[in-house]
Amino acid sequence: MTQRIVLASNNQGKVREIGQLLADRDMEVLPQSAFDIPEIEETGLSFVENAILKARNAAVLSGLPAIADDSGLEVDALKGAPGIYSARFAGPDATDTDNNRRMLAELEDVPDEQRTARFQCLMVYMRHGEDPVPIICQGTWEGRILRTPQGENGFGYDPLFFVPEKNCSAAELPAEVKNAMSHRGKALQCLLQALSHG
Repeated sequence: MTQRIVLASNNQGKVREIGQLLADRDMEVLPQSAFDIPEIEETGLSFVENAILKARNAAVLSGLPAIADDSGLEVDALKGAPGIYSARFAGPDATDTDNNRRMLAELEDVPDEQRTARFQCLMVYMRHGEDPVPIICQGTWEGRILRTPQGENGFGYDPLFFVPEKNCSAAELPAEVKNAMSHRGKALQCLLQALSHG
């Protein structure tokens, strides 16, 4: 029997990515919008706090197990910014393009070798809304920030994120390659292992 899980996100990119990663499991991932669950305010001061807030909210309001992730980009030259504010780096209603433009402006005078960065993903699985011990997994993806966007795939900062092993940006990778390498892919693999032992 297929298990239904609510994904505590309305981000279509995330819904698609996590759906692809769980496609061969008996799990149907439904976005929280399918249950008219509103986005919860991310008041946490860390990725893990925000992920727990989102998962608990979705589990309580849907009555289903919930997966939430909080992820973002840490740039060393910006002391770890934008971090938990990655989605709203250029303001509360910022688009991916706005955020990427601000990133390039902030790093304009930073030499290539100092443009190191990583994507972080904290993923939380809650069996139900009152779950006192959610499963928490982390994935990290190292790279650096390019000077101009490259590629049409992915979303967010992918066009600016250079992947040294592949000598291209994250937005130039096919979905299956990105899913195997990415911070979200790593966190989800960790989660799937934890669930299969659970």
